[in-house]
Amino acid sequence: MKVLFLNGPNLNLLGRREPEIYGRATLAEIEAQVRARARELKVSVEFRQSNHEGELVGWIQEAVGTFDAVVLNAAAYTHTSIALRDAIAATGVPTVEVHLSNIHAREEFRKTSLLAPVCVGVISGFGPTSYLLALEAVVRGLAGRKPK
Repeated sequence: MKVLFLNGPNLNLLGRREPEIYGRATLAEIEAQVRARARELKVSVEFRQSNHEGELVGWIQEAVGTFDAVVLNAAAYTHTSIALRDAIAATGVPTVEVHLSNIHAREEFRKTSLLAPVCVGVISGFGPTSYLLALEAVVRGLAGRKPK
């Protein structure tokens, strides 16, 4: 199984960006935790981060036939990007939306996800553990499914 982890804008600043909301773990530290768990599960993972919406769209499109699932922390694009939503819907690659913070306990505009309706699930509010939970959900949810 191959899982693509995509991270959107400002996630490259984790560890120093609003640590009271997002914690002190860096994106590299989160990736290391996920890689360690993926090895235990015998799953291949790849990580990418971009501050550019179009690049994220391109990566989702390229996932077809290469990755079994996408774990996406679209950050602010979660609440604004019809382009990401359309890419997820068009590709059919199972996608899990993930967030470090509980978006439903934050500002009103963060409570609406344009992506959730086209994702297989949403994990939110568990800090770096959200990424590990997403990996577990993908592995357990796709186990035994026949490749397309």
